[in-house]
Amino acid sequence: MADLAQLIAQLGQQARVAARQLARTPAKQIDAALLAMADALVAAQMDLLNANAADVAAARANNQTAALIDRLTLTPERIAKCAEGLRLVAALPHPLGEVLREWTQPNGLKFAKVRVPLGVIGFIYESRPNVTVDAAGLCLKSGNAVILRGGSEALRSNTIIAAALSRGLAQAGLPAHAVQLVPVADRDVVRLFGESVGAIDLLIPRGGKGLIETVVKFARIPVIKHYDGICAVYVDRAADLVMAEKLIVNAKVSRPGVCNAAETLLVHRDVAATFLPKAGAALLEAGVRLRVDQASRTALGDLVTHHPSLITVANRDDYRTEFLDLILAVKIVDDVAVAIEHIETNGSHHTDTIVTADAATAEQFLAGVDSAVVLWNASTRFNDGHEFGFGAEIGISTDKLHARGPMGLEELTSYKYVVRGAGQIRS
Repeated sequence: MADLAQLIAQLGQQARVAARQLARTPAKQIDAALLAMADALVAAQMDLLNANAADVAAARANNQTAALIDRLTLTPERIAKCAEGLRLVAALPHPLGEVLREWTQPNGLKFAKVRVPLGVIGFIYESRPNVTVDAAGLCLKSGNAVILRGGSEALRSNTIIAAALSRGLAQAGLPAHAVQLVPVADRDVVRLFGESVGAIDLLIPRGGKGLIETVVKFARIPVIKHYDGICAVYVDRAADLVMAEKLIVNAKVSRPGVCNAAETLLVHRDVAATFLPKAGAALLEAGVRLRVDQASRTALGDLVTHHPSLITVANRDDYRTEFLDLILAVKIVDDVAVAIEHIETNGSHHTDTIVTADAATAEQFLAGVDSAVVLWNASTRFNDGHEFGFGAEIGISTDKLHARGPMGLEELTSYKYVVRGAGQIRS
């Protein structure tokens, strides 16, 4: 334990030194480092695929879920997308030094509110090695050093990724300690991160609810949380039902193991008998199991008879569960107000969408649902930093302070006040 504590303290000290240097590094050099990191990642593809294959094989041997294995798996296409993400981040405007507001007081003092780095970010995450790349890129671009603690299931993959990113940093003349990976998977790292007062400025956990709760329990430094992604799609009485079918299939099926996948389908009573048989058939064909209320069961008609094992009666907890699997809870509601009430009571304030052609109803939903991201006629899967134009994201916050929704460059900064005078003194 003493050795581990010393390791975390050393990583923190090294990150603090690197963060001070990054805060003074020219924007062009930061961008050059991001491009070099992208090239180094592509160059390491074969080593990375081999390491990832070993991680995936171990996960299968340990009977991990299909959703976790999907998040863990890297392919040449996913590696190329990671590299492209770094290049996109490099092309984004630099946030540091942006003057958010400036004014002059009657005494002649000139005030400016200026964007600055947070300093050192501690990032704890599970099973998704591509997140290592996203976090490193965003932290570097925003002038922050980052200490990464990935899950044990991805340690081989993350080690190769971190080494490649370090090579890119060195090539651009930046400190290798700007991006550091904790080289062990010991669970005590979570506690030690949380106790790193003065070394880590912000802790960001990204993973299951158990991980988030553990981080919060031990943290003595600020934490931005990402709790469950219990995302809902509401199909209104005025919805284009063809559009609605495409949206719910995409929201549920395209990547069921990610936090912005739909977990609940709410359907207005007036269109349920028309919509649910067609949408239900499409979902079942895609391998989705349905957990339904009694009204939905009736509306599904012959599908229940033909697929009794795939359509079961929902209980209350099903509407409060992040399945991260091909499972969808379905409920019929009387109107948009009931849909909003259901989401506010059972959802996780992550991502929710309405499908409707009625603008007034849409605006009622957009105003009434208090989630980080609320959509109209679009899949929940669009709650993603890349889709927002952020280049990538370090996480999706369900907090309200200081960041909410996809966390890009701006969310990894703070600000300071710069005051310029001409000898003024206070009376």
